[in-house]
Amino acid sequence: MHSASTIPGLQWRGIAPPLALTDYKLIAFDMDSTLISIETLDEMADLMGKKAEVAALTEAAMRGEIKDYKQSLRERVALLAGMPQAALDEVYEQRVRLNPGVETLIAACKAAGLTCLLVTGGFTCFTDRLRVRLGLDDVRANVLEVENGRLTGRLLPQPWGDICDGEEKRRKLLEVCASLGVGPERAIAVGDGANDLPMMRAAGLSVGYRAKPAVREEVKVAIDEGGLDRLLELMAR
Repeated sequence: MHSASTIPGLQWRGIAPPLALTDYKLIAFDMDSTLISIETLDEMADLMGKKAEVAALTEAAMRGEIKDYKQSLRERVALLAGMPQAALDEVYEQRVRLNPGVETLIAACKAAGLTCLLVTGGFTCFTDRLRVRLGLDDVRANVLEVENGRLTGRLLPQPWGDICDGEEKRRKLLEVCASLGVGPERAIAVGDGANDLPMMRAAGLSVGYRAKPAVREEVKVAIDEGGLDRLLELMAR
């Protein structure tokens, strides 16, 4: 980050703290490596003995090295064909961990009247549970096709489209802002990977959490150490 202000593990630019959390009406979170500490798709692949193969594709996509995110996601999901649906419960129960500070930040946002949105290239089998656990207001995620208790390796189309990629994250953020009657400058977007950049560019405040280099170059706030609640250090008490 260039010409940034900094305290250990936290950098910002283009803003003048302290900010007022109540100036914002929406906060949109990515899921994998942002709200939670893992890449769910990689952990699903691990149970199938395909983690190295899938993780390499995930990393390239998050770094922005794969231009066709949708095709990359389809290829990774296809590698999971035949996975028992019960294995999804195992991933959630044994491997999904909230990143530090998530609950503190969401509680502060709720107290300040913000709508909390989850937008992810991940899957509803995880987002449905996180929505309840964290009290999130809205979610956009992908649906894995299941037949006879096993994944087919395909994603199901939904009323809004086929795959939640970076452009769909941005569209959903703008749609929620419109439904709240506010401009996107009153939205906060939090993420770590290249597919978060479209919504980050649209939002008034972009926050990178342990973000990939391409993302860190662009965001207004970079949290490199500690929890997501470090964003609150830039807010008026």
